[in-house]
Amino acid sequence: MSATILVTGGAGYIGSHTVLELLNQDDQVIVFDNLSNSSEESLKRVEKITGKQATFVKGDILDTAQLDAVFKQYKIDSVIHFAGLKAVGESTQIPLTYYQNNVTGTINLCQVMADNQVKSLVFSSSATVYGDPIALPLIETMPTGIPTNAYGHSKLMIEEILRDLSESDPEWKIVILRYFNPIGAHESGLIGEDPNGIPNNLMPFISQVAVGRREQLSVFGNDYDTHDGTGVRDYIHVVDLALGHLKALNRIKTDTGVFTYNLGTGIGYSVLDMVKAFEKVSDKAVKYQIVDRRPGDVAACYADATAALKELEWSAQFDLDRMCQDTWRWQSTNPNGYES
Repeated sequence: MSATILVTGGAGYIGSHTVLELLNQDDQVIVFDNLSNSSEESLKRVEKITGKQATFVKGDILDTAQLDAVFKQYKIDSVIHFAGLKAVGESTQIPLTYYQNNVTGTINLCQVMADNQVKSLVFSSSATVYGDPIALPLIETMPTGIPTNAYGHSKLMIEEILRDLSESDPEWKIVILRYFNPIGAHESGLIGEDPNGIPNNLMPFISQVAVGRREQLSVFGNDYDTHDGTGVRDYIHVVDLALGHLKALNRIKTDTGVFTYNLGTGIGYSVLDMVKAFEKVSDKAVKYQIVDRRPGDVAACYADATAALKELEWSAQFDLDRMCQDTWRWQSTNPNGYES
């Protein structure tokens, strides 16, 4: 049976891929996005791929009146909450902006949801809540609480708020998804990651160097305790991640409470591993230089995603080659992102 899902930040990178999968399973989708780091073009392309249309509302989660109007107009069953600022490095420079947007925005959303008796939520969290890992791989039961940057702190605060909310009102059904590093693009090459300005994440930077938009990649540090000295991360295909949200919605059709899952592959690749893998797929040289470490970065971070397999029946299906192939297809056919 189809449902009506509100997707905040649904025009963004992960949001648009999730909207596509929701439309594929015949759900009605309302996208609420302020387009600060996204493009309405992504939704037009989702329509082209699926033959189905999401309803788009331009709005900001800091504006409770706008949010409330959406809930009054549409009979919403559940919310997937992506809207938020997400650059680790930038968050260390403008922390107040991150706290206001991410934390206050989520409080606004939950307040409006409660006022309209919609208490089913999937929240987009992050592996940054674990801080500098005490052991690897990271398991959901490990302690959180010492993130190394304001972005991670904002995600952790929201997780705590959602747990307190559930304690206060047991009708809430909440899934917290801790993402590792989403990369890749839809196999059509029509939608992908298109960051504003200089990319903060590794893969769009590598692909922009390969396509000639940027001169070279800066590799932040080569003296970490890893196999080649560069930072190791768990990269996950964005389509695998999107499908994880559909599984999360199924989980809270019946069960109340708060459920937390890692979404990753469980495999760690270094920055230089990623450069080599991308060069192989694209047949392009990716020029790079080693620079100083960035504040807020950790040496290595990868997931144990066993809980998602057991409880959500979800696991990552796409390997690194496929992630690089899909990224290159998107970037090479859209060298300037959605503007092209």
